[in-house]
Amino acid sequence: MNTTPSSPSLLSLRPFRPADDAPALRRWITTPAELVTWAGPSFTWPLDDAQLTAYAAEPDRHTWTAVSPDGRSLGHVSVRGTRLGRVLIAPEARGRGLGETLLTLAVARAFDELGLPSLDLGVYTHNTAAVRLYEKLGFRTEQVLQDVEEVDGVLWSALQMRLTAPER
Repeated sequence: MNTTPSSPSLLSLRPFRPADDAPALRRWITTPAELVTWAGPSFTWPLDDAQLTAYAAEPDRHTWTAVSPDGRSLGHVSVRGTRLGRVLIAPEARGRGLGETLLTLAVARAFDELGLPSLDLGVYTHNTAAVRLYEKLGFRTEQVLQDVEEVDGVLWSALQMRLTAPER
């Protein structure tokens, strides 16, 4: 995978600042199901500042806010260890290719700056747009986990995916 962002002018990543960025995340995540889609069972509904502050302070966690050239928060992503996660684009910014830009920037940071040998992620199988994007970026399914989470009486399955860093 080429880790050079294809559209770097659309977004840049800066460190996540809970005091500044938590309100946007709470606006973007409006239901318990959206919270689980974003973070699995890691958070409790309703999402609050205390949870986000603790999350950002976790050891070995790198959290970033994706910002537009004019400084608006448009997305979020994190890496902990070799785990990519918490990928989210603001609802009003979806459908414009910003998810691909966000992930390309995050993957580049993980491989080029953090020196990670690979990245793993989990994604619920019903999140087909995310699955297609991860596959487009070179992630491959390593495992299918059936019925791993129950949300609103429905069992959700998940994929575990991996991307290996390019040869250096």
